Amino acid sequence: MNAHPMPTSTLSLVRTPLVTVEKLRVDMPLGRSGASVNIVDGVDFTIGVGERMALVGESGSGKSITARALMQLDRVAKVTGKVDFEGTDLLKLSDREMRKLRGSSIAMVFQDPMSFLDPLMTIGDQVAETLRIRGIGKAEARKRALSVLDELGVDRAAERINAYPHEFSGGMRQRVVLAMALVGEPRLLIADEPTTALDVRVQDQVLDLLDDVSTRRGLAVLLITHDLGVVAGFADRVMVMYSGRIVEDGEVGDVFARPRHPYTQGLIKAVPRIDQDHAKLYAIPGAPPPPMNRPNGCTFHPRCDQRFERCSQDVPVMLPVGRTRVACHLHDGKGI
Repeated sequence: MNAHPMPTSTLSLVRTPLVTVEKLRVDMPLGRSGASVNIVDGVDFTIGVGERMALVGESGSGKSITARALMQLDRVAKVTGKVDFEGTDLLKLSDREMRKLRGSSIAMVFQDPMSFLDPLMTIGDQVAETLRIRGIGKAEARKRALSVLDELGVDRAAERINAYPHEFSGGMRQRVVLAMALVGEPRLLIADEPTTALDVRVQDQVLDLLDDVSTRRGLAVLLITHDLGVVAGFADRVMVMYSGRIVEDGEVGDVFARPRHPYTQGLIKAVPRIDQDHAKLYAIPGAPPPPMNRPNGCTFHPRCDQRFERCSQDVPVMLPVGRTRVACHLHDGKGI
């Protein structure tokens, strides 16, 4: 296996690449001062056709900003690097060209369906809106909206297509948001915490639905979550993100069985297990640094119980270790 840093995971290369991200950097402005803060710092990854990729990490790690950058949803952000989607660099497209891709090639499901849905529009009109914007006639758009609502298990879809969001439960509203994303038949679906605020039973239903529809449609999925249990049951691969950088990337089974990065080890250790006594649950000491005050070297080193001198000086690069990629000085072969 190549002993040098690689821009993408070797594991993705067994699939036809759908999207390849190289050196993605996102900077956000700080008020009107003209200053900016770096949120995402040089991220590389590939998602293959039909692949299910999970992006995990604590709140504030940059997961959602990374996903939004792929679709250029944050107008004030300065996004650099390369996002190759089927041979087209999305970062070089105009606003008009990106609008054509959103919904038709790449779609996104947001974590809070009630804040995303318009309370004054019927469910049917909101699902059909993506098609109407693309010039599809009202009758045809409504027909497709009804079809996808029925596909996603909305009870009595033919009747409820004229209902309003407040008439649906949380789980059904999430199905509607998913229908809005899928009605344009995208090839990549970005799901940003799609089970947040749902009870466990409804979470399972939504994940089962996402599993079923992605399998039938051959849909690639980028799942953003902090729930490792969700990752274990759904994803093919997992990327672990900390303070705007990817620190570990590999197949779910490999990463969960033998996590290499101390941060990944801490995340897995913090998950309660039914076969263990949990008089006191484990938590990683400290908290993630604010983006404007990242420490030098490895950003995780102030919280790491395996750190040594070089960790506070040099930024580790992603290197293949076994079947995974890891950014950690413990595994770069240069010794402690």
